[in-house]
Amino acid sequence: MVVYGNPAFVETFGAPAVGLPAREGVLGLDRSAFALLDAVYRGGRPLGRWIERDGTSWRMTGVPRRDPETFEVDGVAFNLRERSDTPHPTD
Repeated sequence: MVVYGNPAFVETFGAPAVGLPAREGVLGLDRSAFALLDAVYRGGRPLGRWIERDGTSWRMTGVPRRDPETFEVDGVAFNLRERSDTPHPTD
């Protein structure tokens, strides 16, 4: 369930995506994106990978969200950044 979307998220996926399950509202992501989110949720560790979205390459990172009292994973926060926006070291 998407519980928050920053302005860039809302611009990309639309305001209706907030409040929907990610697989229903976050459209245009390939299966590897949801595999990443599932792995972060199950494993409780941050992960990242390159994914494809609408024919372009994006860096997706996921971080587990933990209940402050029990420290159990209760969700995943994620970030998407288009490859063209990713800084590259100069040679």
